[in-house]
Amino acid sequence: MYLFIINPRSGGGSGQRTWQAVETLLNKRHIAYETLFTKSAAGAEEAVCGALSRHEAWEAAVVVGGDGTIHSVLGALQRMNVPLAVIPAGSGNDTARGFGIPLATEAALDAALTGRCTAADLLSGADGLTLTAVASGFDAQVAANVNASRYKRLCNAIGAGQLAYLFGIVHTLMTFKPCRVSVACDGREHVYETAWLVSVCNLPSYGGGLLICPQAKADDGLLDVCVVHGCSRWQLLRLFPTVFKGRHVTLPFVTMLRGRCVSVRFAEARHAIGDGESLGTGPLAVRCEPGALKVRSPLAALDN
Repeated sequence: MYLFIINPRSGGGSGQRTWQAVETLLNKRHIAYETLFTKSAAGAEEAVCGALSRHEAWEAAVVVGGDGTIHSVLGALQRMNVPLAVIPAGSGNDTARGFGIPLATEAALDAALTGRCTAADLLSGADGLTLTAVASGFDAQVAANVNASRYKRLCNAIGAGQLAYLFGIVHTLMTFKPCRVSVACDGREHVYETAWLVSVCNLPSYGGGLLICPQAKADDGLLDVCVVHGCSRWQLLRLFPTVFKGRHVTLPFVTMLRGRCVSVRFAEARHAIGDGESLGTGPLAVRCEPGALKVRSPLAALDN
């Protein structure tokens, strides 16, 4: 039995359209399933736990939505020890990218039903669990601006969710100011006087394919950290095209760190996000929880 967790609002309505296609395929294949519809993070974990507690032999919980929908149910899946499967229907879909899950609906469904699982780490902090990355500073402000914008809805409507982040970068660049930050990695403190952003990653990308930590692996028990500091606005703007290929990591104003526990403290209030969802503006402290989640992934076949 599969539990399908559907967010019909994901990706500007892509969640609903994707579910309709999935439902047709499931009925054609005579797959046993139950559904749970969710429209917001509030109460999602409790609802998923309640649904999963009705049976014992769950094959997987299949999220039809985006990274934010996945984020909202991580605690429930970890607690109930049920594998996560994903049919991407969001704006960024970086969880799917990170686990080699196809973006095409039928191919993603095939991956969800194969039964092959890989163990994945999670980021654990005061605000709960995160799967892709915890980002703070400029890129988190970009996400906040994008989520509040009209251009996100327009880009989603034309199937170009990634374009919204490019608009957001230019939008945010006009007003954001860098400041001092302290980053402690496994107890060792690093201080940067003019920092733009600090990203703590479990998967290589966020923001719809930005390879902010291209070397990150979801199963290595470590967190990868990218700090961008000491550069001008023009240098920062020129940096972002290189992030799509992960080439920014060699630039002199980019520092890469790695560890099991990371804390981030900006001198001024800065937005933070986890899986694209707001984590407020306070200091951050996250640690790696090795192998805390099982994920159905085509990449699992390569590990065998």
